[in-house]
Amino acid sequence: MTSDVFVRAGTPADAPGVSAMLQALTAAGKRTRPSDEDFVRSEYLSDGPISTVVAELDGRIVGIQILNRAGSDRPFDVAEGDGYIGTHVHPDAAGNGVGRKMMAHSLQAALDAGLTRIDAAITTSNAEGLGYYDAMGFVMEREEDGRVHKVLTLDRA
Repeated sequence: MTSDVFVRAGTPADAPGVSAMLQALTAAGKRTRPSDEDFVRSEYLSDGPISTVVAELDGRIVGIQILNRAGSDRPFDVAEGDGYIGTHVHPDAAGNGVGRKMMAHSLQAALDAGLTRIDAAITTSNAEGLGYYDAMGFVMEREEDGRVHKVLTLDRA
């Protein structure tokens, strides 16, 4: 499947497709945060993130990955200046390398932005997400409030 997956920068015009994909995750019990187009546009497809990439398969959005830098508000209790990442893959496309392809783009963006650490906060019940971040080289740092925090330290060499 991954040979047919195309990864590119996300744009505000992707909000309907991303919203539909996130709603499929909600319906499958894999997402609790908002999934409406306004939320997607303001949180994921705005100028705020360091990088937002979407994965398409046959013209349909099947994944989104968002990389941010934590500010003084410290979302998910991430240290100020560190990166934090969110990965969302349509249930029908999970386990087929979509996340791996998106991560390649996000890691380059992290290096270009000068990040040295990326935090991923995964709900403890999300076995696929926990396994994905393990496979990407993230290591367990802490568990709190129903979330596991896995961290990747970037090699600046």
